[in-house]
Amino acid sequence: MISREAMRDLSNALTLLLADMVALYIKTKNFHWHLSGPHFHAYRLMLGEQARQILATTDLIAERVRKIGGTTLHSVSHVGRLQRILDNDAYTFVQMDMLAELCDDNRDLTRNLRQLHALCGDHRDAATASLLETWIDEAEGRTWHLRETVDTECTSRT
Repeated sequence: MISREAMRDLSNALTLLLADMVALYIKTKNFHWHLSGPHFHAYRLMLGEQARQILATTDLIAERVRKIGGTTLHSVSHVGRLQRILDNDAYTFVQMDMLAELCDDNRDLTRNLRQLHALCGDHRDAATASLLETWIDEAEGRTWHLRETVDTECTSRT
């Protein structure tokens, strides 16, 4: 059993992660729906698969929070208050810009996952750390595929 402090710290960090994953899922689906141009079919398939992978992770994150005794997201507005993944409300999109933006988002998510993994080490929570290792690998895979698709390094947005 983990301490109350560990439950609080890990629940809060996992809930932030969950908000990011929900935001990334919606953004990935948004871009999936608005793709057009060369390689439309291949990019649409890639983003569809990435969105499914991200969505599958959300339930596991929320369940982990509950298993350790915490509470998690309650509403869409709660997601909006916590998310660190920026929304993109544009009405028109450039295909490569969308993919580059998702590349950056997944790279940033990987950094946040690694920080949470370190927090798990601080609190000796091997179960959450083990889940995070899989999610880090998945985020790195998404980043790799997007980076190779846009044929450039992801660039940091400021």
